[in-house]
Amino acid sequence: MQKKVVVFSQIDSEILQRLEQQFHVVQINPKLGDVNQQLLEQTQDADGLIGAGRILNQSNLAHADKLKVISSVSVGYDNYDLNYLNQQKIWLSHTPHVLTETTADLAFTLLMSAARKVPSLDTWTKQGQWSRTAGPDQFGMDIYGKTLGIIGLGHIGAAIARRGFHGFNMNVLYHGRREKIERAEQFKAQFCTLNELLSRSDFVVLAVDLNADSKALIGQRELELMQSHAVLVNISRGSVLDENALIQALKQKQIFAAGLDVYEKEPLQSSELFTLDNVVTLPHVGSATAATRKRMAELAYQNLLDVLLSDKKPRYVVNPNFQ
Repeated sequence: MQKKVVVFSQIDSEILQRLEQQFHVVQINPKLGDVNQQLLEQTQDADGLIGAGRILNQSNLAHADKLKVISSVSVGYDNYDLNYLNQQKIWLSHTPHVLTETTADLAFTLLMSAARKVPSLDTWTKQGQWSRTAGPDQFGMDIYGKTLGIIGLGHIGAAIARRGFHGFNMNVLYHGRREKIERAEQFKAQFCTLNELLSRSDFVVLAVDLNADSKALIGQRELELMQSHAVLVNISRGSVLDENALIQALKQKQIFAAGLDVYEKEPLQSSELFTLDNVVTLPHVGSATAATRKRMAELAYQNLLDVLLSDKKPRYVVNPNFQ
């Protein structure tokens, strides 16, 4: 009897075909009704799940007695109730490293776009307002030689630091739960307190995992520490940043600009952010290139096979030791 795999989001078509050749595959479809109810019903006899972007916890996995693995097509795993998965002895795997460079690319895209007012100037030009030489209202700020502060010098944070240090001759500061001397040496990066980083940096990039320490890490107090010409970029998770506090800081010109790819609530259908010309808003596309998404799907597929066909721990496992 074929093992059953539930696909709970869109997935690469080639990977889906491979899954269908090896397993009994059921796809969750929002058009068919309540997604959580579908999950409750379809996971009763499921051996594995694969996908991304859904909150999975006891409420929609309550009857998943056969479930061995959830293979997430993502790096982040804050959508999953890890304590519950540990309790039920369900492996959770993810897809680190393959999206490091493309996410760092996007971080710098946001940084540069916000610094040089790219979206608002694009609109200004297309609306026929370019009737004279650009003046102070259209001026942006320089990037080369400035100070780049990175909160979270993990793989993605280090890739951002490399771009700033080698590409733009930037002075690099970083903050995190611990000092990373060997990694920081590559960019002559200086470890400092959060307060010091915020007050000294021309550009601040949030590149931390979402956890108990990083939730609501940047709020009104932290924004007030930043320089008035500073740019804030968030490519980590929306909950790391107090969105309302950021909106007020942008409206009051407390900081120069912001570039966002993540939000407290996603998808973000409406927000006061959309009315501001000093913020660049992207729809959570940090890993959204065809090549990267392909690699992520391939890795998630391999993680799934490790468990369901080889009966071993997935290569990239989030919970290596069940509690």
